[in-house]
Amino acid sequence: MNNSKEEASTEKFRSKIGGQAVIEGVMMRGIDKAAMACRLPSGEIDLEQWDIKGGKNAPFYKKIPFVRGVFVFISSMIDGYKCLSRSADKQMTDDEDEEQTKFEKWLDDKIGDKLMPVITTVSIILGLALAIALFMLLPSGISKLIDKFIVELPSVAKNIIEGVLKIAIFVGYTSLTALMKDIRRTYEYHGAEHKTITCYEHGEELTVENVKKHCRFHPRCGTSFIFLVLFISIFVNTVFQVSWGNLLVRTLLKLALLPIVMGISYEVIRLAGRYNNIATRIISAPGLWIQRITTREPDGSEIECAIKALQSCIPDDPEEDRL
Repeated sequence: MNNSKEEASTEKFRSKIGGQAVIEGVMMRGIDKAAMACRLPSGEIDLEQWDIKGGKNAPFYKKIPFVRGVFVFISSMIDGYKCLSRSADKQMTDDEDEEQTKFEKWLDDKIGDKLMPVITTVSIILGLALAIALFMLLPSGISKLIDKFIVELPSVAKNIIEGVLKIAIFVGYTSLTALMKDIRRTYEYHGAEHKTITCYEHGEELTVENVKKHCRFHPRCGTSFIFLVLFISIFVNTVFQVSWGNLLVRTLLKLALLPIVMGISYEVIRLAGRYNNIATRIISAPGLWIQRITTREPDGSEIECAIKALQSCIPDDPEEDRL
């Protein structure tokens, strides 16, 4: 990982701990514990800790190479969305809670605690529908139009064009979101998460000043994973010769192949996170470049949240936390 600042020490190990930015905070996930630290409107840090179900004794299917990646991804998505929702709730003040519309009060009275699971489910469904439209239907449709009206293309060329379009959409989408003030701040917390993990991997004391010295890019980032999924899908779709005859059929076939793509991507990013050599640096390079968009340099208060969350996830036996 390269940055404008030189890192202060040599990396001692590669940690299994990972995390994500949430609203005004950071969530960290270790071997058997997870934690979320959020900066409240009052200025205090709220810390939540919980045990990971299964932990070190995870089911066998979560340990099988090329299979575990799918389960890890789904679990991370669910946990990540729950943490985002909880962190957003923490930013609401008592005054905001009181300013409910009549419709909101009616929903609260009639549905109560059942409202949030419904909203969460609907949001996930809408998010998946948008992802399918942007990263499957739209690139395939554009590739097919080029083939039909501009120049006839072989299947391999169409797959490459489709893959390049997916990556361009992803980069464009993240670049646009980075212009939003609230999202940009979340990207700062993302940078704090990376820098804190890197400081920990260098064996340094977790202080704000020590964390600041380190790089905000990390090879095991979810941004890098998404890039790998988009890139590797080009080869998988080509190998399995996914049909171009019908756009809907093609989309369904690509969805069926997605677990294979995610399984391969997970093993690749795991290798990139575990080793530091020419091959892994080449693999990591595009994802690290995109992290220039999805991370920002954090301030001290944001780093404090990341440190608080990470410290809660460090296992008693350091040897257990070796990737």
